[in-house]
Amino acid sequence: MTQQQLADLVQVSRQTINTVELGKYIPSTVLALKIAKVFEKNVDDIFQLDETDWNTHK
Repeated sequence: MTQQQLADLVQVSRQTINTVELGKYIPSTVLALKIAKVFEKNVDDIFQLDETDWNTHK
């Protein structure tokens, strides 16, 4: 699937998908859920918290 195809399915720009893939943009909960639904996966199968995510909120 191309970035454009995914973008069309979840109703965002291709650039948004690109920045999500590069880790430069953290998607909203709604966008993460839409992406997961397209791939028939759970959100946590696609998106993971890393150690720095945990440490920044303590």
